[in-house]
Amino acid sequence: MGAFPPDQNRGNLFTYVLYLLTTLSVVNSLRLGASIIQPHRCHCGDSVDTYGHYGLSYSRSAVRFSRHSTINEIIRRSLATAHVPAVLEAIGLARSDGKRPDGMTLIPWRLGRSLLWDATCVDTLAASHIQATSSMVGAAATSAEQAKRRKYENLDSSLIFVPFGVETLGPWGPEARALFKELSKRVIESSGDPRAGSYLGQRISLAIQRGNAAGILGTVPRCGGFEDVLDFI
Repeated sequence: MGAFPPDQNRGNLFTYVLYLLTTLSVVNSLRLGASIIQPHRCHCGDSVDTYGHYGLSYSRSAVRFSRHSTINEIIRRSLATAHVPAVLEAIGLARSDGKRPDGMTLIPWRLGRSLLWDATCVDTLAASHIQATSSMVGAAATSAEQAKRRKYENLDSSLIFVPFGVETLGPWGPEARALFKELSKRVIESSGDPRAGSYLGQRISLAIQRGNAAGILGTVPRCGGFEDVLDFI
């Protein structure tokens, strides 16, 4: 009894497994520089080549916002594990243009000051970054962090602001690495699990890679199926 799930559940399970396998195939192909997808036109009308890189920086993709939210939620939950409560998009810190940092701790983080952070994931292979990223690992993430610093340079000096820059192909910016190192140490101390820091890094990395796969697959025209365009199906 209970050996086989209902047909509907089995269908949902099959769909989920297919999604996981497709995501894994896309991520591996991206890492190896192999062909991922048949050349086609994105549903926005632009051309997508066989490597699918267009989907990594597609400005109108909802995936970018989803990945951004996921990374910030991972950071917030890790802070909570370290007994440092935090909120996302704290009220009262908005700039004149209405933008505000992604998160803020509700108690002091260090030196009696609360932590503010603002995350960004930039495309390693974007035309505007490729020259720099081809000669220095993490160049795009470093540049993005510097831009974030300039963007929020007028924040109250009683707060600690940290830009958290990562790239689609994996590299992290120096400030992201520094915050991760400190947060990992606190999570390990509070949880008693020496692997907690590694798990935190893996969760962020998975969020980035899942976002990459979703971005590439998101260029497939809505009227077609993946089997018509993916090289490995």
